[in-house]
Amino acid sequence: MPSLRQSSLHLFRFAGIDVFLHWSWFLVAIFEIEAWRGRYSSISWNILEYLTLFVIVLLHEFGHALACRSVGGKAERIMLWPLGGVAYVNPPQRPGAQLWSLAAGPLVNVAFVPLTFIAAGLAANAGWAQSHPDVYQYVLAVRWINGILLAFNLLPVYPLDGGQILRSLLWFLLGRGRSLAVATVVGFIGLIGYGVLVLLERNTWDITWGIVMGGYLLMNCWGGLKAARVLLRQEKLPRRPGFACPACREAPPLAPLWRCSNCHQNFDTFATGGVCPHCGARFDATTCIYCFERRPLREWYLGAAPATPPVPTPAASEHAS
Repeated sequence: MPSLRQSSLHLFRFAGIDVFLHWSWFLVAIFEIEAWRGRYSSISWNILEYLTLFVIVLLHEFGHALACRSVGGKAERIMLWPLGGVAYVNPPQRPGAQLWSLAAGPLVNVAFVPLTFIAAGLAANAGWAQSHPDVYQYVLAVRWINGILLAFNLLPVYPLDGGQILRSLLWFLLGRGRSLAVATVVGFIGLIGYGVLVLLERNTWDITWGIVMGGYLLMNCWGGLKAARVLLRQEKLPRRPGFACPACREAPPLAPLWRCSNCHQNFDTFATGGVCPHCGARFDATTCIYCFERRPLREWYLGAAPATPPVPTPAASEHAS
């Protein structure tokens, strides 16, 4: 995924959500606008069409972010870049909450479908194809853009919305790790079909863009499969009694899965009371390996937290490995 802190422009903040634009968006916008220049009598219409694509993608990502917040999750940033948009959301680690956060994005496009068809129908009946050809072409383009975005995002290819929605549905039946494993395997199969469609294209730019997108999806699908393997291993581990993540309520595994940032050694932060046994560094907070929320160690105790004397060691931070 693109970095928010490097090579990005902060556009605005709305409802507590910061919107960023990656610098490469401008380069691709120039190529896209030039590629479709002959569709209108003036290039200004091409620019308007591309900006409309920008707005539709942005509203799609706000759908994810606001839905995530509605179920108690965190959503503070959105990145727009040439391959679409990324809403940095962290919904509660429950299949229902995940499903709603993911489905809300495509539902924004679904809401636009009747509006764009009505607009196209009214434009056709009004005879704009002859009297206002640029306006008519623009209305048809908006309908096409929204429809393509909806269809593409619903492909069952991880990490597209369709692939992640499939994973959330399977989560109800198979659990966290297996659902991700199945969704990524289905994603690999879907990528084969996607590759065939790309090769059937005749436009060089579409083929190039399809290959770039396919490579991005392949890398994310592979990353999802590796994450699924880690989750499956973790699910087989016994859980430590008396502790639970304050955010997702998952009990931590009985295993050395946390890494000290001071000496870079793994240890079980709950077995040692937040003290690294290798270098003595002490941690007042710990990171959940499931939802990645970092909370004070005292909040993890299901009962009263035991008193621990201060340890005069260097300040450091641990993270789940």
